[in-house]
Amino acid sequence: MNTASPRGSIAILGTGLAGMGHAGGATEQEIIAQASCMAIERSGLRKSDIDGIITSSLTSPWWVMRMAEYMGIRPRFSDSTMFGGSAFIADLKIAQMAIDAGECENVLICYGSTPRSAPSSSRVNQMRAELDPQPYEHPYKAFNPVSSYSLAAARHMYEYGTTRKQLAEVAVAARKWAQLNPDAFSRKTLTVDEVINSRMISDPLTVLDCCLVTDGAGAIVVSSSQRARSLHDKPIYVLGSGYAHWHRQISCMEDLTATPAVESGRKAFAQAGLAPADVDVVQLYDAFTINPILFLEDLGFCSKGEGGAFIEGGRIEPGGAFPMNTNGGGLSCVHPGMYSIFLVIEAVTQLRAEADLRQVQGAEIALVHGNGGVLSSQATAILSSVL
Repeated sequence: MNTASPRGSIAILGTGLAGMGHAGGATEQEIIAQASCMAIERSGLRKSDIDGIITSSLTSPWWVMRMAEYMGIRPRFSDSTMFGGSAFIADLKIAQMAIDAGECENVLICYGSTPRSAPSSSRVNQMRAELDPQPYEHPYKAFNPVSSYSLAAARHMYEYGTTRKQLAEVAVAARKWAQLNPDAFSRKTLTVDEVINSRMISDPLTVLDCCLVTDGAGAIVVSSSQRARSLHDKPIYVLGSGYAHWHRQISCMEDLTATPAVESGRKAFAQAGLAPADVDVVQLYDAFTINPILFLEDLGFCSKGEGGAFIEGGRIEPGGAFPMNTNGGGLSCVHPGMYSIFLVIEAVTQLRAEADLRQVQGAEIALVHGNGGVLSSQATAILSSVL
């Protein structure tokens, strides 16, 4: 398989959401199927046209087979590579390689989970610990993942002077975007003081520095750009993408302030032939408030150590100079265990000018960036409404 895919060779057709916030008793498979059927219908395709499927699960290594079976799809190509929360942006590269190689024509990328309404989260957490043992950390019973991200936050504050107020501003900006999004889970007004003074989880991160725990499912359909233009009047082109992973456990991370986003972003921008200054709207995985600050630096939007100052003064809020996480992000919109597919869906919504009150005017180029594990895996893609 040739991995050197050309710029913009694939495009996103349809997108779908289901079970957002609370799935009302529906299973993971049910809400994934609902989102997938919506995405397929919006693509101008039939289910029988789907000959590729990519999905993964935090708890089931057989998930792609289960979902294909459940939906009645017999794929020519399937993949369930597990990168954690960055998976569904990394999957764009996998889909591109498969389509460009002629392995399939129309790929469904889907994910969903019900951690908010699931009856036994403790049992699931124990199962995850057994499936993914981390020998240098599990014996000490760290409160992960938040303990790991608090280490990164504390180190960034120590090395670069990043402040608690700057971290809190990330959460406040996300909430202001969420207030414009009817699909967002948390829409109550939020202040910097409320973030800082909320319940401490792992110093310096409080509960409002941490992402939501919600249900939700998302799906997208990807095809070749040539085919997409005949099926949809607003295909969204994947101009470039890249992914990288450097560690699994935070104790094996060489520098707590430098993530593999440096590498994934460089790959994506190089393939797209673009630079950070060309991007109109940014969607970054914000599992914790430190994340966007790190990623803005590592993706080249500002220099290392300047991320905190970069987001100050309402810059990333609605009406600010740098629109970011316009659906409310994982902090205020939705976060069902793994979040990156929702970043892609929001970017597509923005590039099609379908975001209503939260629409970024004139947006033609979007960057989406996913994070998995404990700053372990990073995936970046550059999307555009024009080729």
